[in-house]
Amino acid sequence: MTAAVEAAEVGYRVILVEKEPYLGGRVIRMNRYFPKMCPPSCGFEINVRRIRQNARITVYTPATVEELAGTAGNFKARIRVKPRYVTGAYSLDDSFTAQLSATRPNDFNYGMDRTTALYQPHDMAYPTDYVLDRAVLSASDEAKLAEILPAGAVDLDMAEQHLEVKIGAVIVATGWQPYDATKLDNLAFGRLPNVITNVMMERLAARGGPTGGAIIRPSDGKKAENVAFVQCAGSRDEKHLPYCSAVCCMASLKQIRYVREKNENARATMFYIDIRTLGSLEKFYYEMLDDANISFVKGKVAEISEAPDAGDLLVKVEDTLGQGNLHLQFDLVVLATGMVPAGAAEKIPFRLTYDEHGFIDGTTNIPGVYAAGCAKHPCDVSRTTKDATAAALKAIQCLNGGA
Repeated sequence: MTAAVEAAEVGYRVILVEKEPYLGGRVIRMNRYFPKMCPPSCGFEINVRRIRQNARITVYTPATVEELAGTAGNFKARIRVKPRYVTGAYSLDDSFTAQLSATRPNDFNYGMDRTTALYQPHDMAYPTDYVLDRAVLSASDEAKLAEILPAGAVDLDMAEQHLEVKIGAVIVATGWQPYDATKLDNLAFGRLPNVITNVMMERLAARGGPTGGAIIRPSDGKKAENVAFVQCAGSRDEKHLPYCSAVCCMASLKQIRYVREKNENARATMFYIDIRTLGSLEKFYYEMLDDANISFVKGKVAEISEAPDAGDLLVKVEDTLGQGNLHLQFDLVVLATGMVPAGAAEKIPFRLTYDEHGFIDGTTNIPGVYAAGCAKHPCDVSRTTKDATAAALKAIQCLNGGA
């Protein structure tokens, strides 16, 4: 979004292609940014306003680039736009969705709750149109929609669009995916419901999340009074992700603040290899050292199992600073899973250079094609937006005859 508005506001036409039905990516799913602890809606609202007000920007959702060919200044892209089955001709609201019965996992909340077949991805979604999941629409719900919606509000025969556009330069900002925690057998994600990931924790803490912002454990709705944060869950591990994702320590420290803010008696323990808080972010960490309800244990968690108390979890870890093997009990465990480039699984249909982890070469090996943000390395929101501005500048220089 940043790259698009930066280029458009200096006079260039921009096509913004997003595979989800809404803009904002992973960032809009966060509860707050570190270190200021403000919600991502602030920056998102600004960029949406800039997009709305700029006729040079065309947005396609849910859409993907199916083919890319050509050279700098003379590329051709084929864009596939999937049907939303909602025409946008009428304003819809949740009074319609409340009358439907068939449900689907809510992707926005990482499957922790469900939506009906007709849904709005989230309360700040842009574009604002609802989406209809045709695959889960039951016959009874189809009949109900025909009964309650204005004629022409949905089109169940809506077809895919296939567009061909000519473009001068390309910015690849495909973002990231959380590492698949089910691959970490010893940490029990997917087997024990009260083991969740860091991205799930963001949604738990969010007012628009599955619990309205209450940090409770999934198994029984009990308030989480004693929470463990397990760092480097798969990261810095040759069997999984050999690299550091750069943001996980700060993300977990931020989430510990969520726990402490929502319950003054709650306790939190972070298990870590190293705590990496670069530059001025060190202050964020140091401020938490004075909280008696927050503990830091240097040691990599070996195993998570079910404790004798119903729903509780037993964490086995070696404290490398001298306390030996520990077996500690918690209500809830949060795994700090790392960043995997989205392009590792779904590569851009072009001859780009990738490293062994699926990140794009930072400059790319093709004139006129530039990578930004987590498509080329793990980074936080602040670094990503700066990187996006740099990519927009490179694209502009390319079109003006520069390198």
